[in-house]
Amino acid sequence: MSTEKLKEIILKVLPDVDTVIGWQEGFDKIHITPFFMKSPEDAEKAVWNSLCVQNLAAYLPSLKKKTAVIVKGCDSRTIVQYMQEGLIDRSNVVIIGIPCTGVVSVKKVLKAVDYQPIEDVKFSDEKIIIKTSKGEKTLAIADVCPDKCKTCQYPTPIVYDHLAGDPIESTKPAESVYEDIKEFEKKSLEERRDYFKNEFDKCIRCYACRNACPMCVCQDSCIAETRDPHWITQKLSSEEKMMFHMIHAVHLAGRCVECGECERVCPMDIPVAKLKKKINSEMKELFDYVPGVNPEDKPPMYTFNVEEAKIKEHKL
Repeated sequence: MSTEKLKEIILKVLPDVDTVIGWQEGFDKIHITPFFMKSPEDAEKAVWNSLCVQNLAAYLPSLKKKTAVIVKGCDSRTIVQYMQEGLIDRSNVVIIGIPCTGVVSVKKVLKAVDYQPIEDVKFSDEKIIIKTSKGEKTLAIADVCPDKCKTCQYPTPIVYDHLAGDPIESTKPAESVYEDIKEFEKKSLEERRDYFKNEFDKCIRCYACRNACPMCVCQDSCIAETRDPHWITQKLSSEEKMMFHMIHAVHLAGRCVECGECERVCPMDIPVAKLKKKINSEMKELFDYVPGVNPEDKPPMYTFNVEEAKIKEHKL
């Protein structure tokens, strides 16, 4: 897909919306930043490449005027989930979909070039070419993509009003999505406990994972900061850190769209998505439900049945 095709669509929808949310170049060549476009001049600054990693759909619940948003396949699951939960007015949102074969983890790229200042970035045949003062280095996008891209089932957005490119079918087997969770569960209970304790001990309670999460829509009254009721403190103890992350994960039960934003923004490289992914695997097993896929679905935690087909609680 060419950026020119995307710009054509942006110019087409601009007169009918208050703003178009897309991406533009950031403070250097490796960083792309969200961009609110309101004029044809703004549209000329729009970019699309594998560095457009942010989930722009996260802005939608806070916007009241008619808005257009550019989304990748994984991002579109957020919009579907918003529709299911009544968090957006679909008639107020114009969705510009982009078929995506994978994005780049900036953290992995910087590590691969030994954190040298990046002078230029180019793309060619599913490769990213990085230029630093030490020369050029070519990396396969498949080697520096986030883990979510390795098992992506939705390279083409699930919902859209305009599609900037030809649809793409996933080539990743569906059973691969939770392979890492199944492998992790082979460890003993003690090993799993120690793993998460060690990982969450690195947490600095910056709340970047919560702030970036598109489904954390109650940040103004987050349980992590409320004093009435007072559930947890701001202490940096292992217990308090674990408590926060467990609450965060449970609040996303049946809602996490696996966009990976929580892990992308974590400054301590904690695999914070693993807990959410584990819960999603349980939702799939118990309710045959995948968040953010069918706008007509109702999240399992939004409903109640006296008897559930796969939960035999009365026989415990």
